[in-house]
Amino acid sequence: MADIRFGPFTLDASGTRLDRDGREIRLRPQGLLALRVLLRHSGKTVGYQQMIEEAWDGTIVSRHTVDVTIGEVRKSLGEFGGWIVNRPKLGHRIDVPTSDELVRRGWHFFNRRTREGFDRAIECFEQAAVETPSDRRSFVGLSESYLALATFGMRPPRDMYRRFLEAHARAVELGGLTPELRCDRAHALHLFERRVADAESEFLKAIEDDSALLSAHIRLARLYAATRRTGEALDVLRRCEAIDPLLPLLPVTETLVHFWNRDYEAALAVGARAIELHPYLQVARANYAQALEFSGQLDEALAQYRTAIAMSPDVTVTRAHEGTCLAKLGRHDEALHILDAIEHIRRSEYVDAYNMAIFRDALGHRDAAFAELSRTFDDNSAWLFSVDVDPKLDGLRDDPRFERLRAGLYIPAAVRSS
Repeated sequence: MADIRFGPFTLDASGTRLDRDGREIRLRPQGLLALRVLLRHSGKTVGYQQMIEEAWDGTIVSRHTVDVTIGEVRKSLGEFGGWIVNRPKLGHRIDVPTSDELVRRGWHFFNRRTREGFDRAIECFEQAAVETPSDRRSFVGLSESYLALATFGMRPPRDMYRRFLEAHARAVELGGLTPELRCDRAHALHLFERRVADAESEFLKAIEDDSALLSAHIRLARLYAATRRTGEALDVLRRCEAIDPLLPLLPVTETLVHFWNRDYEAALAVGARAIELHPYLQVARANYAQALEFSGQLDEALAQYRTAIAMSPDVTVTRAHEGTCLAKLGRHDEALHILDAIEHIRRSEYVDAYNMAIFRDALGHRDAAFAELSRTFDDNSAWLFSVDVDPKLDGLRDDPRFERLRAGLYIPAAVRSS
């Protein structure tokens, strides 16, 4: 018998282990056997006598014992416990929503981490929400997809952030503020509202509720690094390393922390380790390339940028990095060719302006660079959270226009929009 997958859960073939999103859930062996029987007859009522024969192997037990055991199973499924229905005097059944397959497919597309993947994930989650409006997983998927599109600069951040807030609120309404949803809210507060203290508080609460929530550690480290609290950022990453030393985003984030701290030697060392451990991770290549670029190793940086582009050709930010590197190498014709290509993409797709400002400045187009930077603020780019520490902006900081733009960064959204 194969493993049984339902919702975020997997019951192994032997019926001895239940996982939720890869993490084991503690449940007595008898409860696991009862769950396997329910799943084997999903959508059908399993009578008491049938349950006793199949889950207790015919050993005589009372109906009360069966009810208590099923109650333990319901509790172990958390907010999904309502899928198990008791029919008094008849038995129990498990009804996995019809949206389940759509939700699975949505996460499959989401994990591609591409613009098309996120768009297709949203289609699946939206259809699942229509079929089963009470299934919170659809809204969790929607909220995370919108947040990813905004974070990676693949769609207009203001629009994506609004949609994230709507989907996130519905997910919380249906299932409460889980540590994962709290972490997403903190991430959004940091990147799109720059409410640093509130975001930090929410991250810490999420970690308090679930100390093994790795995404909260990674995002909190970025918050500390972006506010020049490098030591605290590295401390958080060390705690994260104790939980999972091979987490791909661990060396990726540490590379960025050292880069923002302008410790390029440390960034190079950690970036090289990230490539060695995770050679097919696009962001690892891009971050390592930045460290190479600012260490003066431009040819090596260009090679890494191009490898990253080959991995994720629709991430235009890396094309902008490539163009910047070419401009620094004096290869302006090639850089201008890339600029034309990105502008062609811009006619039909959103292109985040943050790194375009840096690219244009490298080409010597200072006024165009500030036009891009102004657009970055208008669009509410996710990358604005790093504006105070990013070395890539150093060439623009001495211009009075930079400080005038930055002055509006922490104005509350309600005031900014009035």
